[in-house]
Amino acid sequence: MSEPEKYDVLVLGSGTGGKLIAWTMASEGNRTASIERKYVGGACPNIACLPSKNVIHSAKVASLFGRHQEFGIETGPFTVNMAGVYARKKKMVDDLMKVHLDQYRASGAELIWGNARFIGPRTLQVTLREGGERTLIGKRVFVNIGTHAAIPEIPGLADARPMTHVEVLDLQRLPEHLIVLGGGYVGLELAQAMRRFGSRVTLIARDPQLAPKEDADVAQAILELFRDEGIEVLLRTQVLSVKGISGERVEVLIENEAGTRAITGTDILAALGRVPNTHGIGLEKAGIEVTEAGHIRVNDRLETKAPNVWAVGECAGSPYFTHVSENDFHIIHANLNGENRSTRDRLIPYCLFIDPPLGRVGINESQARANNSSYRVASLPMNAVFRPLTLSETRGFMKVLIDAHSDRILGFAALGPEAGELMANVQVAMLANQSYTLLRDAVFTHPTMSEGLGMLFARVPERRDAAVEKRDPRGSML
Repeated sequence: MSEPEKYDVLVLGSGTGGKLIAWTMASEGNRTASIERKYVGGACPNIACLPSKNVIHSAKVASLFGRHQEFGIETGPFTVNMAGVYARKKKMVDDLMKVHLDQYRASGAELIWGNARFIGPRTLQVTLREGGERTLIGKRVFVNIGTHAAIPEIPGLADARPMTHVEVLDLQRLPEHLIVLGGGYVGLELAQAMRRFGSRVTLIARDPQLAPKEDADVAQAILELFRDEGIEVLLRTQVLSVKGISGERVEVLIENEAGTRAITGTDILAALGRVPNTHGIGLEKAGIEVTEAGHIRVNDRLETKAPNVWAVGECAGSPYFTHVSENDFHIIHANLNGENRSTRDRLIPYCLFIDPPLGRVGINESQARANNSSYRVASLPMNAVFRPLTLSETRGFMKVLIDAHSDRILGFAALGPEAGELMANVQVAMLANQSYTLLRDAVFTHPTMSEGLGMLFARVPERRDAAVEKRDPRGSML
């Protein structure tokens, strides 16, 4: 073994939290090394968040082309060039990679390409991409190794070489018939995009609804959207086995309440969850514990059981969003500088980038019921808001939960145009602990999506502090 090279800071993985740690700590004068095996910047700018949204927007444009007569535009037949879709995505990714590499150079952080594993406390052995090995030891170590797409042990699935989100985003051909396994966020976003490009799409979900973490009304709206766009959706359906090779011909044997049958397609996309990248990298030799789910065990300051070792992002069990990984960095950095920040009680917003998108923050009705929380609810269809009328994008609705005994906002969801921007307005009010009446009484610009917030909050039932009985939440109290 080579003599260990000493660093102030070692960062294993260059995802969002990891790269920010490396750049910041290096710029503060710490000798810092970041070890990355493949994707500088992690999954988000390379194979996940940003490239998927790039491709999804191309699919949106294709959808608008298909609706050209609705907007008074006359044109002839058009086709989707998947090589062009890929080229647009690749250019964005290449530009982002240059920005990342420039930032590593500017910060002074050393970027080491290779596969690393722990061989002792705060000690990494790196098998370099260009050959050879290095042994590194750090005063402080930060682990940011992310997750990967799960391929469950369904007979024949792995042998069929299914696509994950990584391969779908690199397609330069159009699948004739794509079979999507999974009704979560990745499956929903990519199923709709590929359908809009022109693929026949069958989506198979084992749950009784799409987007199983969402309320039933949200899931039903998504189901109706998908079926209207020609996506075959099979709920409460188990995949028994798979035959064939994805990209050529595949046969998926399924079982649901209608019985057992085979679905034949050309391609399979596995969108069945994610697995932490914690196996086989020697965590136990560094004194780093993992949970039953495979995440690195951390406290609410993101500290592991090993002294001076932190874990960041998805591998630490943080919610699987880039903005959460960034917040993990801010918590760690603040605490290293004498503050006392925690992951407890974070208000985590998120968006599902189907079209129209879903934006949500706080709790939904399902969670409120599970927590025995009393609440008032108000909803507003998007076709009651003026801006969607101007866009011819009137699908969806927005919904808010208000505490039954105060005017505190508990949660908000919007399925409709610019839902993420709508949600951010409500999130700011929640962070400021403001009453919902602040938004109800605000003057919003006409015609914008935010104008609908005033209309929505005006529908909140009046508070009845004396009410204790449980009623239908659509009317008043629960």
